[in-house]
Amino acid sequence: MAHCIVKEAEDILDKEFKVLDKGFVRLVDYMGSDSRIVQSARVSYGEGTKSYREDAGLIDYLLRNRHTSPFEQVVFTFHMKLPVFIARQMVRHRTARLNEISGRYSIMKEEFYIPAMDDVCPQSTDNKQGRSPEAFPPEKAENIRKALAAGQKSAYDVYTAMIDGGLARELARINLPLSMYTEWYWQIDLNNLFHFLELRLGAHAQKEIRVYAQVMLDIAKKVVPAACESFERNILGAVTFSKDEAAELRRRLAAQAGGETAGCLLDERARSRFEDKLKGIR
Repeated sequence: MAHCIVKEAEDILDKEFKVLDKGFVRLVDYMGSDSRIVQSARVSYGEGTKSYREDAGLIDYLLRNRHTSPFEQVVFTFHMKLPVFIARQMVRHRTARLNEISGRYSIMKEEFYIPAMDDVCPQSTDNKQGRSPEAFPPEKAENIRKALAAGQKSAYDVYTAMIDGGLARELARINLPLSMYTEWYWQIDLNNLFHFLELRLGAHAQKEIRVYAQVMLDIAKKVVPAACESFERNILGAVTFSKDEAAELRRRLAAQAGGETAGCLLDERARSRFEDKLKGIR
């Protein structure tokens, strides 16, 4: 099969999709399509499958059963502008290849992320790594936003003064805050993109990275719509249970049917996680 061209993807190449207050994601290049996934799989399954399995059905079968290697045939290259603290979270996904703007060579721009009023929230009381869903009162939220902006300006003023004074750029940059915007090219195959999206679109991911992940998924839908539909149905919208959770679920179903059951099989923390999963499917 020749090079895959997807009209919907071609229409958005190099188009900036705005994210947060100053960021963006754009699709620089792509390789492959839904057809490439099918073609790759049929090398393994043989020509006979063409007569009884439609492309979307085969893609769904592959993803549902975690036959992931055909999805690695599709590759995306994104150009992204994002705050440094989000970039550092993305670096944890070591399956991508990236090239980031360097503060050793370039003068960093005076561009910083300021959260919107509704996103200025207190620390969550039950999630050590997250924020409360309720924002601070408007006056307090605005004061926090002003304090963030003032700190950013102060740090950048010192940075430029040091450069003007002759300090090496690689040293002048070291006090710049995590809220500064950076840019990079980020290349990843579809299998690993799906893994990234599964984690970073989850309810426990930081809101700012969820926004980037959603834009990336929307872009991916233009390139591989059937694969993304299967991903949303079988992975993103799915709920999995551990062995102990499955046993507790069977116990509750038996209780509803009027059977004799013992008490809850999970400890307090495990029960809380289990209840969260049940809420997601009600």
